[in-house]
Amino acid sequence: MSISRRRLARVVALQALYELDCTAHRVEDVLSARLAALAERRKVHPEVRRYAYRLVNGVREVYPLLDSLIAPLATEFPIEQMAIIDRNILRMALYEFAIGKRVPFAVAVDEAVRLAKLFGAEHTARFVNGVLGALSPRQAMLSAPSSGEATET
Repeated sequence: MSISRRRLARVVALQALYELDCTAHRVEDVLSARLAALAERRKVHPEVRRYAYRLVNGVREVYPLLDSLIAPLATEFPIEQMAIIDRNILRMALYEFAIGKRVPFAVAVDEAVRLAKLFGAEHTARFVNGVLGALSPRQAMLSAPSSGEATET
């Protein structure tokens, strides 16, 4: 079974965001190391590299906005007390559909749950699905594409 380029880029981006969230390492160094480690196991398509960079840089540019969207949906788990992997999966999903506006809401949720199952604790997939599911009534407003922007899956 072959993993899609976008999914592979999400894996790389999540690993990088995790490291960046708990260290003072430079973004470029972290992404370069993550992509080099991947290149040792398989050929890295340029699209994987581009999308991983887009995700990591995009998420980092709008941390406060993403966290302000997550906070009211996860009131029992303040952002700073959430597991690092959980908050970064949520940030990436929100970024993809609400900020980047290139991924439909349902795709972003599905991909976030897949990442949660791969990298999170036993409860992470349910937690991520619940938080993102709470956005469902408001997702149309958040994910409406800006004028002239196409959506991608």
